[in-house]
Amino acid sequence: MPDRRRTPVNSRVAAASLAEVPAGLTRVEGSPARVSQPVVDLLRAPEGPRDRQLIYGEPVTVFETRDGWAFVQAAKDGYVGYLPQSALGAAFEASHWVSAAATHVYTADDFKSPETCALSHGSRVQVLGGSGRFVETNLGFLPARHLSPLGAHMTDPVAVAELFLGTPYLWGGNSRFGIDCSGLVQAALLACGIPCPGDSDMQEAELGTSVPGGDHQRGDLLFWKGHVAMVRDAQTLIHANAHDMAVAVEPIAAAITRIEEQGDGPVTAHKRLG
Repeated sequence: MPDRRRTPVNSRVAAASLAEVPAGLTRVEGSPARVSQPVVDLLRAPEGPRDRQLIYGEPVTVFETRDGWAFVQAAKDGYVGYLPQSALGAAFEASHWVSAAATHVYTADDFKSPETCALSHGSRVQVLGGSGRFVETNLGFLPARHLSPLGAHMTDPVAVAELFLGTPYLWGGNSRFGIDCSGLVQAALLACGIPCPGDSDMQEAELGTSVPGGDHQRGDLLFWKGHVAMVRDAQTLIHANAHDMAVAVEPIAAAITRIEEQGDGPVTAHKRLG
């Protein structure tokens, strides 16, 4: 049975690339678009529950628009869902991404000018010009120090995760404004050029290789049923968690004990990337 989270098919249309399509559905190629809001919920159904989030400039393929909703598939991880049609704009050629934890868009190349919106780490923009402290983008002016060229990756996923320390916990969240456990791991790995699926069960199944318990190295991933954390050093981990309701650092042993005692079971996998 295909995983509905990454299978671009609904009750009316299906991606033309799918090998098998249920009878009665229309095959569609889809059209490219970009997210045009700082952050938007990716919903399971129109007005349904949030599965994940997408952030500004992320590319999607649109398979259907209907009654103000767009049925899309995210390019970064193949996740499928519904966005308000108003949250999408025309595809553009992104040149840079926000490599700071977050940033503001300004109306002029001056930090005292009015800001128009905030962008999360990972947002994508098109730089149009400028070589000083600010550069002009398709949205407005951004601090040059907060941007990196598209294709320039960070090297330490844990250091990326640490940019999110204190970020409020948000189930299904994918931004500096609110994030969950799998969203934090995905943001950290994507910033380092490592492909990563969106949910913790997918991450457990697809990322890294299993290593013996107790041999904790920086960047290892620890999984529980419905949860994932990243090892920071031999004694601590970093994770977005509902205990702190934030991204926090916690001793590994204490986290393992606490999570099991609260009824969520033992560690189910210990994975090492590389």
